[in-house]
Amino acid sequence: MDIKFNKNEDHNKMMLSELRKRLAKVKLGGGQLRLDKQKAQGKMTARERIDYLLDEKKDSIEIGAFAGDGMYEEHGGCPCGGVVVKIGSVQGKQCIVVANDATVKAGAWFPITGKKNLRAQEIAIENRLPIIYLVDSAGVYLPLQDEIFPDKEHFGRIFRNNAVMSSLGITQIAAVMGSCVAGGAYLPIMSDEALIVDKTASIFLAGSYLVKAAIGESVDNETLGGATTHCEVSGVTDYKAKDDADALDKIKNIVDKIGDFDKAGYNRKKAAKPNKNQEDIYGLLPASRSDQYDMLEIIERMVDESKFEQHKEGYGKTILTGYARIDGWAVGIVANQRKVVKTAKGEMQFGGVIYSDSADKATRFIANCNQKKIPLVFLQDVTGFMVGSKSEHGGIIKDGAKMVNAVSNSVVPKFTVVIGNSYGAGNYAMCGKAYDPRLIVAWPSAELAVMSGNSAAKVLLQIEKSSLKKKGETITEAKETELFQKIKQRYDNQISPYYAASRIWTDAIIDPLDTRKWISIGIEAANHAPITKDFNLGVLQV
Repeated sequence: MDIKFNKNEDHNKMMLSELRKRLAKVKLGGGQLRLDKQKAQGKMTARERIDYLLDEKKDSIEIGAFAGDGMYEEHGGCPCGGVVVKIGSVQGKQCIVVANDATVKAGAWFPITGKKNLRAQEIAIENRLPIIYLVDSAGVYLPLQDEIFPDKEHFGRIFRNNAVMSSLGITQIAAVMGSCVAGGAYLPIMSDEALIVDKTASIFLAGSYLVKAAIGESVDNETLGGATTHCEVSGVTDYKAKDDADALDKIKNIVDKIGDFDKAGYNRKKAAKPNKNQEDIYGLLPASRSDQYDMLEIIERMVDESKFEQHKEGYGKTILTGYARIDGWAVGIVANQRKVVKTAKGEMQFGGVIYSDSADKATRFIANCNQKKIPLVFLQDVTGFMVGSKSEHGGIIKDGAKMVNAVSNSVVPKFTVVIGNSYGAGNYAMCGKAYDPRLIVAWPSAELAVMSGNSAAKVLLQIEKSSLKKKGETITEAKETELFQKIKQRYDNQISPYYAASRIWTDAIIDPLDTRKWISIGIEAANHAPITKDFNLGVLQV
């Protein structure tokens, strides 16, 4: 291998090491002291509950591990958004599990907690996946109630989704394993079946102190809403468990009896590993986001037997389209080619830029995959659409609109991997979060923004200079450099994959070598939901 490969490898492995350190930190939730305190109460931690529930020998993936990271610092932080979400198998059946982390503000709901819970429910609805709630929460975090309580995508939407999922026949099981108060009390009771752990769990609309203040009644919390009350008096819950493990065992028994599901019928054969060394990805992917590389080399280290059948190979070369298999599943891949290419007319096109011919090619390929019922995988490293008079006169806006239309109306499941740049309208055309990918993940090398930090800083600097000049201030070269660096640093923080992940613009930041696992689990989930409508582009200027 050459020196450049080795430098790239060192850089990407350092980024991977940083990812692992950050993950280890957020997985501690509210910290080791609070974890130990929860165990001393005879309770498992949120992660222990999920690990106990999921089948050991089956792969699982975690959604939104970085939710809330770096946010709410003035409130003490909210690691993992105060809730752990995983997709995995329970008794051989794929499920999504949502567990409140009581070590983070007693499991209280921050704004990002609501967003993460809604994302979990969205995944369950899209894929018709059974969903299991492990409830241990003090309810809405009152200092931020205005950002979590009243709006359409806030706390109340959770219960609306409970009702919708029940009508769709999506199994919902809730185990109350700690506090479950106020509005949050509706979640387990709007599930199909509800369990409650004796002595350590309770459900009530108002606790004993509030009851005393409101109506003058003196009653302890156990009598008010403990396991005996709700299993033997009110009939609110269906099962009483003696401890956490017993509750989780009961859930396993319930899931074990669920019947088979109608399948979408996506094509799968026996899985095979790539023939080319997957770890080469670390050396092939440049350390700089502006450097060129061959995306085909990346694809060949992601797909089964390194086989990628290109569609329209000689046309629209800044986008690669073609068929492959990932862990046995048939997929259609749409990927930004990141090296400079030459057209049949001898013209040079920049890598990572979408030209009219590339957009046209991608639109046709997306239509083909919809006709053949083949899931789509988008590999993003895109700086945007080509600009300039030649592109405008050639109809780049129309061709770009056609591609966005095809992505928007696609009925097969879509999966997006942000490998490098994800800038501007390129993010949209390549199935960014707004275009309903079933899962969207980023590599540590990803950048998501309207434009690169360098370009944005130049634009913002011009605005800042103009403003200062109007005030009569003189801009020295040193002052200009200082302003540029200050603006660029602020913008660079916002294009980080961690900034995006903390706000759930992506579902996870992953090791590139885990990409195959994520896509495979995603398609397995999507296979639970048969396609119910036809692919239709509507009104389209062809």
